[in-house]
Amino acid sequence: MVRHMEHDLPKGTETLAGNGRGSATRELTSRPAGKPVRKDEIVIEERGLYVESWLPERRSRRRPLYYLHGELGGSWLWERYLRYFAQRGWEGHALNLRAHFWSQTADIEELSFDTYLEDAVAGFEALERPAVVVGHGLGGLLAMKVAEGREIDALVLVSPAIPAPVRPVPPPHVVRLVPAVYQAELIDWAGSHEQVQRQNPDLSLADVRRIQHLLGAESGAARRQMLAGVFVDRDRLPDVPMLVIGAGLDRQFAEADSARLAEWMGAEYQPFGAHSHYGAVLGEQGFDQVADNIRSFLEHHRL
Repeated sequence: MVRHMEHDLPKGTETLAGNGRGSATRELTSRPAGKPVRKDEIVIEERGLYVESWLPERRSRRRPLYYLHGELGGSWLWERYLRYFAQRGWEGHALNLRAHFWSQTADIEELSFDTYLEDAVAGFEALERPAVVVGHGLGGLLAMKVAEGREIDALVLVSPAIPAPVRPVPPPHVVRLVPAVYQAELIDWAGSHEQVQRQNPDLSLADVRRIQHLLGAESGAARRQMLAGVFVDRDRLPDVPMLVIGAGLDRQFAEADSARLAEWMGAEYQPFGAHSHYGAVLGEQGFDQVADNIRSFLEHHRL
């Protein structure tokens, strides 16, 4: 069963995600408010999945955007994009994978990339129409798998995890060292705010504090599958516009690998040399450069 709920978000406010559904709001000061948007949600009850949706004030003919987060993440990762694109006429739907953020708690040790893919497909099918599938990190790998053999409008990958055909598989002992459950320390995000900010200079200290507060636990099995190599069948990817974005300061997925992936896919490629892994989607001072590029891509292809 899929439930929808909708409420207005006052003009000039931005949601600040917390650890539950009671999000706070604050006045925007750094950028114009733009057009007001409405918030909605899709609840896929049989799977315990929660999809956070941001809608334009008025319906448009633009294609919906379906967002997939990566490791340790949740729909909070996409809040700046959700607002940015909803203010410009695109509705956006950000899935929370099982045991992530607002989705139902599950035994994370029993989850894997395969169960995440089932969640990603369920969220996509709940939209009941094609969409532009947008993925970040591990969510980029999920986005490619969702796209295989399905009708989508376009594919956008931001600092994505790289599939097996494109990158070498690390030594087996590296894969085996991943624990059953891991947290921010495995991706070098467990240091002091100042230390993490020095490693990600495009993020403000406020960005770093917020991200560290929201990063959750993650399935070691899913990471081991990602490292061992998830196969993506290029021949099953649909003939639709595709864009890959690389981040020059990404310490998780190298920008050079993103460039190779774009070439392998036959996708458009755009590098952002001064952006980090999270800065490309959530950095207050830099996310809009990437969002502007995605918007240009969508408008060029009349999406």
